[in-house]
Amino acid sequence: MVQSNSSPINILLYNPDNEVTNNFMPHLWMFLLKSLTPPGHEVYLVDGNTERLSETEMVAYIRERSIGLVGIGAMTRMIRKAYQMADAVRRAGVPVVMGGPHVTELPDEALGRDGRPRHADAVVLGEADRIWPDVVADAQRGQLREVYADRDEAGARIQPSLDDYPVIPWEHMDLDSFNLIRHFPGWARRMLAHVGMTWQSFQLFPVETGRGCPYGCEFCSVTGFFGNSVRFRSNDSVVEELLTLKKLEKRQKGKVAVFFIDDNLAINPKRAKSLLREIISRGAQVPWVGQISINLLRDEELVSLIAESGGKWIFIGLESIDPENLKSVRKGFNKPDEYGDILALLARHRIYAITSFIFGMDGDRPGIAQHTLRMIRSWPPGLPVFGLLTPYPGTPLYDRLAAAGRLSRPQHWLEFKPFVMDYTPLGISSEQAEAEVREAWADSYSPEANARAMQWLESSSFADRVIHFFSRLAFRGIYFPQMGRREWATVLFRNRRAALRLILDAYRMRRRARRA
Repeated sequence: MVQSNSSPINILLYNPDNEVTNNFMPHLWMFLLKSLTPPGHEVYLVDGNTERLSETEMVAYIRERSIGLVGIGAMTRMIRKAYQMADAVRRAGVPVVMGGPHVTELPDEALGRDGRPRHADAVVLGEADRIWPDVVADAQRGQLREVYADRDEAGARIQPSLDDYPVIPWEHMDLDSFNLIRHFPGWARRMLAHVGMTWQSFQLFPVETGRGCPYGCEFCSVTGFFGNSVRFRSNDSVVEELLTLKKLEKRQKGKVAVFFIDDNLAINPKRAKSLLREIISRGAQVPWVGQISINLLRDEELVSLIAESGGKWIFIGLESIDPENLKSVRKGFNKPDEYGDILALLARHRIYAITSFIFGMDGDRPGIAQHTLRMIRSWPPGLPVFGLLTPYPGTPLYDRLAAAGRLSRPQHWLEFKPFVMDYTPLGISSEQAEAEVREAWADSYSPEANARAMQWLESSSFADRVIHFFSRLAFRGIYFPQMGRREWATVLFRNRRAALRLILDAYRMRRRARRA
């Protein structure tokens, strides 16, 4: 099925799932590349998180649509599934081009140059914005090169400017599979309708305002992929995209929220404030989530602008409550003695935190979970997430552990196991670190913890309480499998007191509205 002429081709862009957890937000890269595809070609999008295809189903899909090129993007935790699907596509005679952070660091693995089976006909190294049209043109001629990389005359990788960022036509994209309302239980949808929240859809859109991060944390792959120089879209470009989403919300009679996927939305505070002020002045506010490091959230003016511009949740990589641990992974700019005050500042502005923690650092000892949980309980309620320190290929952490001979699973991505250690920490066994993570998840999302959070939020709006309650149930599913109806029914039963309280409040609100 390889194309040998210059006629337009049908292209499939595929984002694999990791076969463990689901992602309820579209991956931006597919929509971005579709927008950058030269006219005349038909581009199909499949996200494995909402449309899980077997290898047989994938082959049937590409044959039914006469696909001439399949593009697969994947992070390390998804690469095993990506390779499996790529192999099936190539066996069917369709060329595969792969890209993303993992392939950028290990192109020889994808191309079979490491002595193992080949998975891709071509790879794209780094950001594909400028070279994607070349990939499509070569595929159209049936002359794909093995490696595509946007480099200057000296061979250095080019980090594309975001000045001419493409317009993504969200209003013409089929996003029904990402409608979160579909995942709400029937009684929850009825409860929301009783209090006037009659949304027919609720969708979370990824929006990018900038790329790059100068911090260089030892475990992070961002700097390796996007570089340490930060580039921004224009404020006008971002605001116009938000206004488009607001129009879409009105047309769909639904609710739209945005996840600003920048690795650090406020890395340049002056620019961040300028963007937020423009969002406010042009009436482009939508509820949004963003990622911001805690050292930048000391600024109350910034926090106030976040709230006024629609900010509801901030993802914060706290990582550890031990300053020495933080220094050991090059994140010493986090100051644990400031965590509580900054989280309280956010809460005063009705902004809540998704706080991430990493266990298994060399400074950890048995009991780290309880030590961390005691501190978390002293803060306003949020959504804590816990993971294990994972050495991703291409990161300084991976190189350091490999050089020291400490990797227990040097190619852990080829046998993906969530919440399993891939090296041996110095102060705690691998098994104990895994147990600490399990304990932290179980305690943080127990019915008792959920009830405490809802009690703390008693004075908040009904909408805030509903969103927080269902967010807590959904976040629990990051660690504990609950994808089926039976698992969800069990979770709801265990949290029945908090659920019933919300239901009663909904009916009281409805009665008051009828009397008014």
